[in-house]
Parts: sequence; structure tokens; C-alpha cells
Amino acid sequence: MPGMLYLVPTPIGNLGDISQRCRETLEQADFIAAEDTRVSLKLLHYLGIKKSLVSYFEHNKAQKGEMIVQRILEGETCALVSDAGSPAISDPGEELVKQCAEAGITVCAIPGPCAVITALSISGQATGRFCFEGFLSTAKKSRKEHLESLRREPRTMIFYEAPHKLLNTLEDMAEVFGADRPISLCRELTKLHEEVVRTTLGGAIELYQDQPPKGEFVLVVAGAVPEEKAAATPEDAARRVAELMEKGISRKDAVKQAATELDLPKNIVYDASLR
Repeated sequence: MPGMLYLVPTPIGNLGDISQRCRETLEQADFIAAEDTRVSLKLLHYLGIKKSLVSYFEHNKAQKGEMIVQRILEGETCALVSDAGSPAISDPGEELVKQCAEAGITVCAIPGPCAVITALSISGQATGRFCFEGFLSTAKKSRKEHLESLRREPRTMIFYEAPHKLLNTLEDMAEVFGADRPISLCRELTKLHEEVVRTTLGGAIELYQDQPPKGEFVLVVAGAVPEEKAAATPEDAARRVAELMEKGISRKDAVKQAATELDLPKNIVYDASLR
């Protein structure tokens, strides 16, 4: 019988956030696939767990992924961990999950720490609808193209960013989204120096020009305000009725359809069509 792949989320800062279920899964797994074995060893030492570790990261995922899948097919259980947070989210574990799915291996995700949700919940931005955009490219052209594709995105947008790239990213965002776009900059989440700065893109640029950024950031950017459509006029209604009648639709039905499309009262649309 094949084994299973468990996705085990690890603390994003505070080691006390590891759950009992995560601890038990790590204890019971036959082996652990880790993004950085040095980081994972610190967590295992904290938990008092000794376990076989396999290095699995961006530059060896093709080779190591096949090996991990084969071991699971032979009956072993693997626990996949990233350096921090939920595996497979903006993480090379995404590829391992795909390989397991293709091989018919059961994948079980255990709930736990996730920087995206943690930052969004305390950002003060709208949380009903959001999109996660991960890390932006280090290449300025690709970064600008990515941001341009989001210029009219109405949902709250969430990005990861490293301190040494923060200012360049904020400047590009301000150029595309406008300096007055609200942003919440969440850093060092769950750690001793956790901080949330709620400001605008322009305000964030001024702040971090004077104060060099430190720590890993989650950027929560407000979505674009939808552009208001101009109200339809009687002239618009007359044109639309004429277009529909040219297609063979009766005046009565054309008036009804135009009124619905243009959000105008039927009597106004009817009078306009006669004129």
C-alpha cells in the first residue's frame, strides 16, 4: 500500500504556534522533506523529535521529487515542511503535490500558520475578497508588467517582499497604482518586534527612505476603486432601441430590453424611441 504526503505548516516566527497535530504528524512520519534542513532541525530540536530529513527546495525539486514520490509509493509516509508557514503556497512544495496527485498518492494538508492570512486579518484592509500575488520579480521590467496587470484589480492584493527590495517595489507600486493607494506593511509577524504600518504607498516610501526596512514583509494593498459608469441618457436609449429594432425585434420588446440594459425607466426609453 502506498504511504501519504502530509503538508505540515511550521511557525512563521513564534515556535509556540506549532500545533499538537503538527507535532504528532512529524513524530509519526517515516521521513521529513524540508526546504532548508538547518532551519527544520532547529524546529525538530525544539520539539524533541529526531527524524530522517530529505532536502527538497527550488533547485533540486525535480530530482528529489521523483525520489520522494517513489518512497511514498513503496509505503512510506512523508511530512513536507517549508522554512515557515504552509508548504506549497508560494513554495516549491507546489510541484511535489502535483507529482503526488498524478501518482494517485493521498495528500493531507494540516491547517496552521500562514503569513498571508495573518497579515490580511490585521491589515485593516477589506478582507471579503483578496488575491495573493506572492513575490514580485527582481527584474524591473517583469515587476512592472506584473503590477500593470493589477492596475484595475478591485480585490485587496497581498505580496511578500524582502527588506532589501522593499523600496524599489513600493516605488513601482506608487507609479502604477498611485501614491495615494492605501497599504498595510506587516513585518516580523508573530515575533517580538511585530509591526503593522497602515499608510499610503507615498507615505511608505517616505518612511523607508529615512528608516531602512528590517525583517520580512507582507504587503497588503487596497484594491482599485471601480470606475463609475456614466448614467445612460435618453439619446443612448433611442439609439439602443433603434439597433434592436433593426434586428427585427418589436418596439415593445426593444424598449423593455434597452430599459434593462441601460437601467432606465421604460416610459423614458419608450418616449425617447418615438422621438
